[in-house]
Formats: sequence, C-alpha cells, structure tokens
Amino acid sequence: MITFVIWIGLGYPLEDALTRMVTVLVISCPHALGLAIPLVVARSTALSAKNGLFIKNRSGFEEAKRIDTIVFDKTGTLTEGTFGVTDVVLFNKDIEENEFIRLAASIESQSDHPIASRIVAEAQKRNIPLTEPETFDSLTGSGITGQVDGQTIYAVSPGYLKREGITYDNTAIAHLSDAGQTVIFILKDNIALGAIALADVVKESAKEAIDRLHRIGIKDQMLTGDNQKVANAVGEEIGIDEVIAEVLPHQKAETIKKLKKNGTRVGMTGDGINDAPALANADLGIAIGAGTDVAMDTADIVLVNSHPKDVVSIIELSKVTYRKMIQNLWWAAGITFLPSH
Repeated sequence: MITFVIWIGLGYPLEDALTRMVTVLVISCPHALGLAIPLVVARSTALSAKNGLFIKNRSGFEEAKRIDTIVFDKTGTLTEGTFGVTDVVLFNKDIEENEFIRLAASIESQSDHPIASRIVAEAQKRNIPLTEPETFDSLTGSGITGQVDGQTIYAVSPGYLKREGITYDNTAIAHLSDAGQTVIFILKDNIALGAIALADVVKESAKEAIDRLHRIGIKDQMLTGDNQKVANAVGEEIGIDEVIAEVLPHQKAETIKKLKKNGTRVGMTGDGINDAPALANADLGIAIGAGTDVAMDTADIVLVNSHPKDVVSIIELSKVTYRKMIQNLWWAAGITFLPSH
C-alpha cells in the first residue's frame, strides 16, 4: 500500500503504481498467493467427483457461473429413454385393475416386443403373479392373442379395434393419444376390457432440476426431435419454460448458436450422438453419463449419475468456487500485514 501511494504521489500512471504494488505483494507472501487458487481448484475438483460430476474442461466449469440459460435434450436426459406404463384405463367396471394387469402381462410375457416387456415389468412392480398362457399367437401388425385361464385374451393396437368394428369408450383415452402416448387395448373374447398407455417416463429428478433452476434465476428450454405433442406433454409435466420440438440434429446446433448470438450464455445438456454438435457449440456442454461416447467426448462436464438436477449443482459449485478463489486472494494478501513471530 505504501509502494502504491508513493508511486502515485510521484506522478506515475496508475498502471505503473499497481504493477509495483503487486510486485511487492507477491515477493512478501509468495507461498500464500501461490496456494490461494490451486487449493480451491483441488477442493472443488474433489467435491465434484464426490457428487458425480466429472470435469473434463476446467475453464468450462469455471465459466458455468455465468450461464443464464440451460437447454435440455428430452429423451435420455429429462426422460429415462425407455417406455413405462403411465395410465391404466378400465372400460369394464366389473374387473379390478390388478386382475386386468395380470391378464395383460400374462399374454404379453410371451412376446419379445419392448412394449410387452414394460407391461410385464409393471406387473412385477405391483407384485402381481403371472399365469402361463395355454396358447399364444401373433397377429401380424396388430398385436398378440392367447388363452389365459381358459379365456381368449388379446393385446392389440387401436387399428385392430377399428378393423374389427369393436367399440369402446373413446373419450376415456382421447387425452392419452393427444399426448402422444402409445395405447394398447386388452380384449377378452373380442370385448374391450380396458387400455394401457405407455410413454417415455420422466426422470424423478427432472422436475426438481427445473424448480431449482427457476429459484436461482436461470431460464430453461427443451430441445428435441420428437413430435410437438409429446414434447409439450413432458414440458408441461416438469414445468419447463420453452419447448422446441421436431428439430433435426444440425438444427439443435443452430438453435444454440442463435441463442449465443443474442447475447445469451448457454449450457447444453444431452446424451446422444445427435446432441454432440449442440454440446460443442454451447458455452458449457454437459453430457449424461449413461449417454453415448460421442456426447461425453464432446462435453465439458459429464454427469456420472445421469441426474438432471446435477446440472444445477454444477452452476452452484462453480459460483462457490469463484467466490472462494476471491476470498483466498484477499486472505493471502492480508497475511502480509499480520505481525510475524
């Protein structure tokens, strides 16, 4: 401080006075200043690893504190990327829901279709015992059928009912079709018992991630190649600010560039090959750990646990890291003025 005052007093420019002041400061406490930043870097890296955040690009992580918009891919990032049962609708009130699921899963257990496996998984989740069908047959392009407990059970698509002229309560499932969900009808002896709706299940931490982003004042968007109805349904469920759907891979990157051109500092979160160009063009690229190698190679940070809420942890940790760096510099400078013993 004395050096700075003297050089300013002698009429030298501010830049020269600051240079001499910093020189004296560094000579006076080289170890303190030399450790101020590395200690914070080491500590934040350890905390990141402990919380499932793999930092590949240190400068990208440090810039995370300035991000004001986070863009999410949908499938595999905000959703599980696998089908799951979302709704069970009964047309016949004489049958209980668990019995309905038992009949459906028993016949579907003979199929190797992904949708069939999710219906069977739903029965297992509910601890419903299945029955081995006495017969089984595939209906090309329509579904499957077989005998369960002496009853002829069908698991078919809406097209089958239309072709066979089988009526059902359309108002009960209209909203499911409008939301882009896949609907499977279960029949007994050509009478519709009910329907099972399946969709890509939203991750449990997705809504928490969006809520936390809103609390810290960061905007969010969802960028997906899926159709608008499905995207809107997911966006509404988790409370996302803006949904951009039906985009091609190169259009994802263009959207990121457009946001940056408007002065927005953008973080992109994705898991697939299609997301790689967008991850590369974002100010901060974040890959889902369960995603493709291409996405993880392109990103600055990898979420090892694949939880969307960890995106918020990155931003919060980046802000704390920067704050601690500044604090350490002040402490290091303050050591100079402490009396030595």
